[in-house]
Amino acid sequence: MATLPERIPTDYLDGYQEAYNLNPELTANYIANAWVGDPLADALMEDLSKMPREDSDRLIEAGIEQGSDDELRDAPESLWAFFRSVEEVPSWVDFEGFHAGTRMFYRAGKIVLAAFTGGTLVEGFSTNISKSFLITGRLREQGVRRLRQNNRHMIEIFLPDGLQRYGDGWKLSVRLRLVHAQVRRLLAASPDWNQDAWGVPISGAHMGYAAASFSSRTLYHLHRLGVRFSDEESRSFMAVWRYSGFLMGVPEDILYDTQENANEIIKIGRMCEPSSNPESVIMANALINSAPVVADVTDPVQRRSLVKYIYRVSRAMIGAETADQLNFPKSSNFGVLAFFRWQSRYYQLLNKLFPGRPASNSNFNSFSQFLGVSAFDDAGISYRMPDHVYAERSRGW
Repeated sequence: MATLPERIPTDYLDGYQEAYNLNPELTANYIANAWVGDPLADALMEDLSKMPREDSDRLIEAGIEQGSDDELRDAPESLWAFFRSVEEVPSWVDFEGFHAGTRMFYRAGKIVLAAFTGGTLVEGFSTNISKSFLITGRLREQGVRRLRQNNRHMIEIFLPDGLQRYGDGWKLSVRLRLVHAQVRRLLAASPDWNQDAWGVPISGAHMGYAAASFSSRTLYHLHRLGVRFSDEESRSFMAVWRYSGFLMGVPEDILYDTQENANEIIKIGRMCEPSSNPESVIMANALINSAPVVADVTDPVQRRSLVKYIYRVSRAMIGAETADQLNFPKSSNFGVLAFFRWQSRYYQLLNKLFPGRPASNSNFNSFSQFLGVSAFDDAGISYRMPDHVYAERSRGW
């Protein structure tokens, strides 16, 4: 019998008992991780907060980029402890096994980010994960850049050798872990954060839920959007996200090991999380309305048309119940995904018959071009960290 958690965030009280009756061990673990942050990363960011920002940013860059001893001479012990831990590759990692997932990711190409944005991320915002985003304004104030950075992270982890120590997928995963630790530190000190109701900011529970969703739910939505993949490719896709999740600080006791385990984490997490809240509604709708800007659609008429199109496809992906909870516009789901799949095949055929032809301005092409609109800066990866809990008052990062 699973051990009952000593305390439960009050927002989870309504759904906890039902989840516990279904899977007591996983439910108790999910609730326990609602009080867990990231001890190594949190200790590092606490130490770096005592330094001038220029020095802390420099040390983060030197640590991730494997700087010289001279560059790291004034690094606190917490930095050395953090990188010793994150550089140790778990025994379950098989870099050769990532190749099938990489091939599937780039074969699916334009559909992957559409499934991720319109399905997986929207579903994620239907949980209390939305609260940290709304309070900080990470999507509200700087949404386009944040979404493009998310796109770049996914692209980089699926590049060949992207998750090797020298790869940008590895570096971006670790950078995200440190950003989360910094935001967690800032939110924990903010009067806006209700720890008794929500647990710790960006908790281990939410990180475990996110890793499971980014992998398994994205595969689910890809399949419904017409992408076909083998069992080997599916396992490989899951394995890539699992290692990236490890690098991003998901506690190992809530980091999935199989797709079935990931689905169970998602199921229990959904049962524990409150069914709806104002933050979820705001953030999910902000995500949909940001998509045309991310896709560089500037014409107001086309932008409104694209938003309407994305709402319809997203509603069909996530289901009417979740869409209604998020106050999505009412529309029929009948034939929406079938039409999307037809469009995908149609444009694939056009590209084969007429290679190099300019892409049309259709809503399908606009929605499915997220893969090409990511935050690639000439200066490379930014290692700056936010320095204020509110995005609009933080210096650029």
